[in-house]
Amino acid sequence: MNNMQVLGKFLDQPILVSKFKKAVPAVLTGGAAAYTAYDALKEEKGKRKERALKTGITLGTTVAAALAAPHIASAITKRPLPANLNAVKTKNKELVDSFINTNETEKPVKDILNKSKEKILSFKEVKTLYTNVKEKPNGKEFLEKLIPSPENIKAKDIFSEIGYLSIYGAVPVAGGIAGGIASDITTDRKHWRKKVPNKIKEGSYQYLANIFMCNVGAGAALGLLEKAGITSKGARAAGMTAGIITTGIIGGSKIANFIGKNVIDPIFNKKKIREEMNEDVLDINFSDKKIKNYIYKSNPQKKEKERTPELLDISLHTDDIATVSLLSGLKWIEPALPIMYTLSGYRAGIGYRN
Repeated sequence: MNNMQVLGKFLDQPILVSKFKKAVPAVLTGGAAAYTAYDALKEEKGKRKERALKTGITLGTTVAAALAAPHIASAITKRPLPANLNAVKTKNKELVDSFINTNETEKPVKDILNKSKEKILSFKEVKTLYTNVKEKPNGKEFLEKLIPSPENIKAKDIFSEIGYLSIYGAVPVAGGIAGGIASDITTDRKHWRKKVPNKIKEGSYQYLANIFMCNVGAGAALGLLEKAGITSKGARAAGMTAGIITTGIIGGSKIANFIGKNVIDPIFNKKKIREEMNEDVLDINFSDKKIKNYIYKSNPQKKEKERTPELLDISLHTDDIATVSLLSGLKWIEPALPIMYTLSGYRAGIGYRN
């Protein structure tokens, strides 16, 4: 095995992935607390307490929703959660004991095998293991069970996961919006309603552009490649990445901005628009072109800059790239989803706009 393949297997160790998953709640909670303190300290004296309260409520609610998301999504879609750390250790112990009992192994290799039952192997140990065990009877089969290779996914696999991932991603975004509204009510009771539209618009952007539409794009692209008989992993990865960019990053942005302008703004601004236009309340149809022109064309100062993808938004597509790469070394992405979706939820909660 070359060093890149060894690195992939090192990162794909079920024990490593499970330990990372177990650490995520502490990482998220600690990170949220640290950011709340940092954000408050940036504020001028006299306003720091209010800022800490605002950020803390928004982030706290978002983190709680992100940690609950996989359990909620699994319960609704009947998809089992990944095995926990104890289950992985039990499986590894059974595999290793069975292999050692049926194969002669040198002491250094046996020591590595015994370590793999409960601990993470180093890069060097993974390389030694694959170099010495692969050629033994049932060696390949044993290694495949100890550190499984990534599945060669098909379009139907992605589409079967869309329901799960859609719920998974929606929960932190909804939690962020709820937390943001709660923080505004707590710190700015007079004006909190004015801030709701931006939260919902940002939430729709995060969900459509950074979560939902990307999975649709990857699945559609892979389906077309399969229909064309293209089996090259490189071509499949390139095609699916293009699907994510066009359908998710670009298409999702356009859809979210369209919804913001044509649905969310009219819903939340009806009363104000009626007053400014001096129209009879009963005569105004907010789907009418006259109203849309008033909001977005006839009154330039009301124009809002469209939300466009930024570097942080694009970085949130790491999970999509992991799905399409068809390479090892990326199984740790799934336990990291609560961290990435917390970023989306928090941005929705603060009503982030360009």
